[in-house]
Formats: sequence, structure tokens, C-alpha cells
Amino acid sequence: MPNGSHQTQLDLPIERVWGFVSSINNWAPLVPGYINHELINDSESTWEFEGDLGFMKKKIKLKVDITEWRAPNLVTFNLSGLSENFSGDGYFDAEKIDENSTKMTGYLDITAHGAMSPMINKILKKFVPKTTEKLTISVANRMKEVAGERA
Repeated sequence: MPNGSHQTQLDLPIERVWGFVSSINNWAPLVPGYINHELINDSESTWEFEGDLGFMKKKIKLKVDITEWRAPNLVTFNLSGLSENFSGDGYFDAEKIDENSTKMTGYLDITAHGAMSPMINKILKKFVPKTTEKLTISVANRMKEVAGERA
């Protein structure tokens, strides 16, 4: 099962981190290769992005179902492919270090299904960890920018 996680420390209170990740509109545009997203309701959305698999670029559309909003530290979600046969899940988890510092972990797990799945999953084993790291860093950097704008 192709998966990846990445941790980063932020010089922000956990409440600021939660204020950012508790809105899909804040972090969906930070997905590498982002094209667009559409909210269906508070817990469902569709996302479209271009996945760069190294030897080819593929436009991917997926549905994101938020399975849990647990303030102030956890957002979990399931992923299902709308344009491709895959499924997965992920989360953002924030851990308070002190009043002004938070450790944030991003996690993604994506698995392809169907006749081509052995080959695709082999590619995803490299793609998913890199994508998870890029997304987590982008979310952290954007939170720092937003905090700087408020200061």
C-alpha cells in the first residue's frame, strides 16, 4: 500500500494550525498539481489535479470525504478516484508542543485497483511519499504566511 507521512514543526499555537486546516478551501489549492476543487457540503468535495508520475502527467479527479473533524488537532479523510480506479485515506494531525509551537503531521495512503494496479502501485510507492511531503510543507508554509499577514 503506497503511503507517506511527513512531520514539521511550526512556531504557531495549535489553535492557529486548527483554524487553517479546519477549512478545505485553505489546503486543497496546495495539493501539488492543483487544478481546482469544488465543495459539495461540509464534509465532501471533489478535487482535480495533475499528477506527475515522472514518465507521464495525468489529470486526476477524486472525491474527498472528511471522516472526522476533531478540534484542535485532527482532520481525517477518505479518497476515492472519480477518473481512476483508486482509493485511499489521509490526515493532518497537530500536536501541541507548547503555547506557541505545534508539530504537524500529514499522511496519505493511496492504492490503485484493477488490472494495471501492480504497475501503478509500484509507481505510487515513490509518488505518494513525495506528494505527502510537498503538501505538508506547502500547508505549513502557507500557515506561516497567513500568520505573518495577521501580525
